[in-house]
Amino acid sequence: MESIQATKQRFGIIGNDPTLNRAIEKAIQVAPTDISVLVTGESGVGKESIPKIIHSLSHRKHGKYIAVNCGAIPEGTIDSELFGHEKGAFTGATATRNGYFEVADGGTIFLDEVGELPLTTQVRLLRVLENGEFLKVGSSKVQKTDVRIVAATNVNMFDAIKKEKFREDLYYRLSTIEINLPALRERKEDIHLLFRKFASDFALKYKMPTIKLTEDAIPVLLKFRWSGNIRQLRNVAEQISVLEQNRTITAEVLQGYLPTGSSNLPAVIKNTKAESDFSNEREILYKVLFDMKADLNDLKKLTMELMKNGNATEVQEKNEGLIQKIYGNEEDTDYEEEEKEELKVLAISQNANPENLQNTSDKYHFAEEIEEEETLSLHDKELELIKKSLERHQGKRKLAAAELGISERTLYRKIKQFDL
Repeated sequence: MESIQATKQRFGIIGNDPTLNRAIEKAIQVAPTDISVLVTGESGVGKESIPKIIHSLSHRKHGKYIAVNCGAIPEGTIDSELFGHEKGAFTGATATRNGYFEVADGGTIFLDEVGELPLTTQVRLLRVLENGEFLKVGSSKVQKTDVRIVAATNVNMFDAIKKEKFREDLYYRLSTIEINLPALRERKEDIHLLFRKFASDFALKYKMPTIKLTEDAIPVLLKFRWSGNIRQLRNVAEQISVLEQNRTITAEVLQGYLPTGSSNLPAVIKNTKAESDFSNEREILYKVLFDMKADLNDLKKLTMELMKNGNATEVQEKNEGLIQKIYGNEEDTDYEEEEKEELKVLAISQNANPENLQNTSDKYHFAEEIEEEETLSLHDKELELIKKSLERHQGKRKLAAAELGISERTLYRKIKQFDL
């Protein structure tokens, strides 16, 4: 069995992190078998190296090795790419085509970003893993293939299964052996080592002196989060190698090449929603409408009590809690005075004192003033007010009642009484 150090030199893997060494050791151990392997880890950690190690150390090393980026193939054509198609199977299929599983028979297929596969393709892949059988698109003939499958993903597979984006049975078939590669920020001791390797490679590539970090720049390099992992570190090393005239890189210069938008602090996400926390405007609108409906029902109840009883003081004492709920504790609102004036309008009769009606003129400022020398009776005055209000609102009783300060039911009774 090949040693870990020899394997790292052979495939250009840099680093001495124990977690990385364990991942390489598992790849070496599983290579001679035909077990399916799932490689997990963040984007940019170098997952593509593991399938190469497995294939080169297996008995299939003389067979074909095909790497397929599942996330880069459109959903409509991925079945054709993987399993092939017959002539005329769909528009544009002018000839029969062999898919990757047929071409790689006896070899290894690396399915990168396997978490992006459509559900229909996942069913086909599950059949290949179970018995090596597949159908070309547009064909009814079952074909056999002998292919070793190594898959990789940066997706949290359990979340994908929970959201029904990935089949649970396929996950367990793929992850017979699972190899996890650590993120670069978890390999602090390897960061400077990798940077020096990249700087040396780019110096050779662009035929220029190698860049070197000063002592104060190294801590800056190690403390950075490196969300893009090895790929991001490589890009930063290349930028500095090409753009900097001075080959000695200080902390200030290095800081200028590191993105400032990312934070090293973890994000705190609130999973539970408080009762008073509205997630959208619709919920706020619903609450306002329900509150208005409740207030309207309370007002109806209070108005009915006033119409039946006619005694404002008694109604106020009996419904003190309801009045408090509707009007609150506003200091500028004199409830008793307003209630008395409202009762004066509701209880208008022919025996009423004309002076009482005069006292309400301030509240109903929209009504025309009636001069004292007019000889109209109270009955005629009330009739005149109702007629003018109905004319202003084109006969709409609801608006007229609101203007007069009485209920629509009371207005209807008076219209019948006056025979309007």
